[in-house]
Amino acid sequence: MAHGHAVSASSQNKGRLKLVLTFTLLYMIAEVVGGLLTGSLALLADAGHMLTDVGGLAFALIAIMLAERPASPERTYGYYRAEILAALANAVILIGISLYILYEAYQRFLDPPEVESKAMLLVATIGLVVNLAGMYILRKGSQESLNMKGAYFEVLSDMLTSVGVIIAGVIMWTTGWYYADPILSAGIGLFILPRTWVLLKEAVGVLLEGTPSDVNIEELRKSIAALEGVEEVHDLHVWSLTSGVNAMSAHVVVATDNSALNNEMLKRISQDVTSRFKISHTTVQLESRGYEENETHL
Repeated sequence: MAHGHAVSASSQNKGRLKLVLTFTLLYMIAEVVGGLLTGSLALLADAGHMLTDVGGLAFALIAIMLAERPASPERTYGYYRAEILAALANAVILIGISLYILYEAYQRFLDPPEVESKAMLLVATIGLVVNLAGMYILRKGSQESLNMKGAYFEVLSDMLTSVGVIIAGVIMWTTGWYYADPILSAGIGLFILPRTWVLLKEAVGVLLEGTPSDVNIEELRKSIAALEGVEEVHDLHVWSLTSGVNAMSAHVVVATDNSALNNEMLKRISQDVTSRFKISHTTVQLESRGYEENETHL
C-alpha cells in the first residue's frame, strides 16, 4: 500500500539547522577578519576549526533539501537516504578530527609549545557562547534524526574544544604549565570518539536495512497475526528510509479469497501497524493457504 511523501525528522528541524549554520558562519567570518587585522594566528587557527563545523552543518542541510525532493521512476523511495549519508559523512569526519586531536596532543606533549594564553581565552570564550547556543537549538532534533545528531555532534565537539581551551588557557596563564594544552586536548578527543562511533554504527545500520531500534519486530508480527482472518505472517521485514520514516513488507496468509474482504484486511493491517508501530510505509502481500513462493527470509 503506498503512502504520500512522509516528512522526515530532519526536515522538521530544517529551520533550526539554518539558524545554527548562520551563527557559525558569521562567527567564522568575524574570526578571519579579526585574525587578518590583528595578525593573530590563534584567531585564524580557530577559524579553520570552525570551517569544519560550517561544512558539516551545510552538508546536513543539503541532505535535508535532497530528501525533500519527490520520488521519481529512478528513485522510487525518493532521496531520504541522503540524510543518512550526511550523518555517515559527519561521523567519519568527526572520527578523523578526534584521531588528529589525539595525534597532535601526543606531539605537543613531547614538546609543548609556548601559547598566547590571553588570545586563546578570548577566542575560546566567544566560541563557547556560539556553540552553546547552537547545541541548545539542535538538541531536540538530535534525538529524532541521525542527520541532526551528526550536526549536533559537530557543534558539541567544537563546544568541548572551547571548554578545553578555556581551562588550558587559565592554567597556562596562571602557572605557565604548557602541558595543560595537550592533556586537555587528548581528553576532548577521547570523549568525542566513542559517541561518534555510535553515530557511525547507527548510520551504517540504516544503510544495511537493519530493523529500526524503535520497532519490536516480534511484537509487530504478533499484532498482525492477532487480526481476525489472519492465519500466518511470514517474510516480515522492517527497515528505515531515514530517521523517523520506517517501512515494512510482509506476506500474510488469510482465510478467505474474497477480494472485497481482502481489501478490508489490507486496510486493517495498514491501520494497525501505522497506529501502533512507528511505520510510515507498508507493503503487504496477501496469500491463501497452500500458496508457495521461494523465499530467503522467514
